[in-house]
Amino acid sequence: MKPVLVSGIQPTGRLHIGNYLGALKNFVELQNSGKYQCYFFIADLHALTENPEAKNLHENIKNLAADFIAVGLNPKKSVIFQQSKIPAHSELWWILSIITPPGELERMTQFKDKSRKQIENINAGLLYYPVLMASDILLYDAEGVPTGDDQDQHLELARTLARKFNTRFGKTFKEPKNIHTAAPRIMDLRVPGKKMSKSDPMGCLFIDDSPEEIRSKIMSATTDSHAGVQYDKFSSPGMSNLLEIYSALSGKKIDDIVSIFSGKGYAEFKKSLAETISDYFADFRKKKKTLLSKPSGIKSILAAGSRKANLKASKKITEVKKKVGLI
Repeated sequence: MKPVLVSGIQPTGRLHIGNYLGALKNFVELQNSGKYQCYFFIADLHALTENPEAKNLHENIKNLAADFIAVGLNPKKSVIFQQSKIPAHSELWWILSIITPPGELERMTQFKDKSRKQIENINAGLLYYPVLMASDILLYDAEGVPTGDDQDQHLELARTLARKFNTRFGKTFKEPKNIHTAAPRIMDLRVPGKKMSKSDPMGCLFIDDSPEEIRSKIMSATTDSHAGVQYDKFSSPGMSNLLEIYSALSGKKIDDIVSIFSGKGYAEFKKSLAETISDYFADFRKKKKTLLSKPSGIKSILAAGSRKANLKASKKITEVKKKVGLI
């Protein structure tokens, strides 16, 4: 039997190119490798920590599902589901929270960062987010979890909770491992010193941007005072960021791209980059538009995937309940 791989994305708005290169592109490659039994989910329970409007959350769930399918996640190859449709996620979260020391959660870097950024919305969900994430993973006996470096701390907690539960109640959970894949850290187009974020739409390349929007953003992107195209993340952070995007989407090495544009101006480079980005996501835009025109199809895919996920999750939570004495 193939090892299980699990990962999810929060439906908190449109996805940008950093989300694609850091997660979705890797999801598709891992799915198509044929090495794993893949479970990819829409982490809508996690999204509640952002305090979204109900209408917006509903739309974001639909849009993220369309993104999943349009980029190449295939319901015939992977289980694509909605987290909140699986009651066992919340049940296991509560059981694991009983063996989780508060100090373990208070030291989480992401909790500290979010507490500083959203002072008016510091909720208990932000604190207990890693325990729910552990539930998401352990519930499916996941052996692999594709994560970025910012999630390593959370995954280590999942491993710790698996060991604690197994020691106290008997062997129940597998200890998941990171699946790190090479992905560039995409920076803001206008302020290359900070990570790209949807909170700054003009500095952010959304993967469903129109060709016109892509061209406008790229042509106005910050470059540097140096003459010519060069890769130096210290002295030319803006140009280096654009070169990494170009390389990631074209498949060309950065040195080769620099050579191609040697002696040429920024405008010619940016025009070529904008065309490369637009062409790369052309099929995606077309597929997403088609999917959103028939929302019942998206709903059916999520419903079918959620039923499959629920079958597996229900077996595991039943085992857990027996171990702790609830059954």
